[in-house]
Amino acid sequence: MSQNHWTIEDFQVAALEGKDRFHDFALSEPLMHAIADLGFEYCTPVQSEVLPFSLSDYDVTGQAQTGTGKTAAFLITILTHQWENPRDNAAPGTPRALILAPTRELAMQIGGDSEDLARHLGTGTQVVVGGIDFERQRRALESDIVDIVVATPGRLIDFMQRRVVNLRQVEILVIDEADRMLDMGFIPDVRRIVAQTPRRHNRQTMFFSATFNKAVLELASQWTVEPIHVRVDPEQLAPDAVHQKVYLTTRHDKFRMLFNLINQQELTRVIVFSNRRDETRRIHDRLVALGVDCEMLSGEVPQRKRMSTLERFKSGKIKVLVATDVAGRGLHVEGVSHVINYNLPDDPEDYVHRIGRTGRAGEEGTSISFACEDDGFMLPRIEALLGTSLDCQHPPEELLVPLPADKRLARTESMRKDPRLRRPRRSR
Repeated sequence: MSQNHWTIEDFQVAALEGKDRFHDFALSEPLMHAIADLGFEYCTPVQSEVLPFSLSDYDVTGQAQTGTGKTAAFLITILTHQWENPRDNAAPGTPRALILAPTRELAMQIGGDSEDLARHLGTGTQVVVGGIDFERQRRALESDIVDIVVATPGRLIDFMQRRVVNLRQVEILVIDEADRMLDMGFIPDVRRIVAQTPRRHNRQTMFFSATFNKAVLELASQWTVEPIHVRVDPEQLAPDAVHQKVYLTTRHDKFRMLFNLINQQELTRVIVFSNRRDETRRIHDRLVALGVDCEMLSGEVPQRKRMSTLERFKSGKIKVLVATDVAGRGLHVEGVSHVINYNLPDDPEDYVHRIGRTGRAGEEGTSISFACEDDGFMLPRIEALLGTSLDCQHPPEELLVPLPADKRLARTESMRKDPRLRRPRRSR
């Protein structure tokens, strides 16, 4: 709680036309101290649109993806509300704010962001997710005063059934990535959880989703009261700092192109996205066999291993990370130079999410996608979402250089076809 004599005068940010500063929202000095520590100066578009209403206790629905700054928007709202309205006689396991996220990685990222923003406020945050020590989480909930709980639905229900968590004092409810919750089949669990919070007229609700189809709109209408709707347009979602390129190729050539890209350009911080777990494993195994410093993130990797892999990637000990979309959710790593889409994703929104892993924090990045006979039909849908045409070209010859493994395979095939080397058919 010590402020080290820090004052708002130590954080000077010039007014800039067309930009909102965090100074403009009358936030508490401890919160502004944390914002200054994090190097935030000007609000992102979604923060500029959300904060005037969320800080005034309106319900908000937001069409925005990870990477747009929405996490800071709802955390600043929660921390400001709790600072301005301190509570007495708090009981363990009784949060004032509940944030629901579809994946462990995203929940843990939000929890880390909450701790960063609350570092000078004394606000307690507890992350409740599966795949991590159940007993340790239970002990923390039973013994600590928790102001904010960030949770995935399944593990939170486990604690609700054991009466370790009481949601009757939740003042702010945040549902993040609602469309992903739908896709992953979590909505029945979310309904059970929301039913244990105060009625919607007696709490503030913030509801975020990358898409707002009919099913998402119905959920938003059930859980919010006359919400202010905020939309971040697709052109704002695709970072200008990301140079996007598509190579028109074949299924057969994809892996040699991937290896040659990494090897010839000496890439040191790259994320490779694949659509399926089994393909992620095959890509990883082949890269490792060729001497590439590589790890993978997918649903089949245990949570502890995923956490240690991510830390090693962030620290630069791993230069290539091969990931599925679900495992890639919540990936916030500074300095990623390249994102390579080994497959085009089945959902255009996932394309935007993927390329947003690079070109962050004012740095430039490169996105390279391989489009083949299996997934090239996705290009028009991605371009429609982006509102622009992608740079599609045939790969340069140097990316099609055969690999050592390919040469051995070619020799094996030629030997198999040589009639002099065929084994005589056995007589019966």
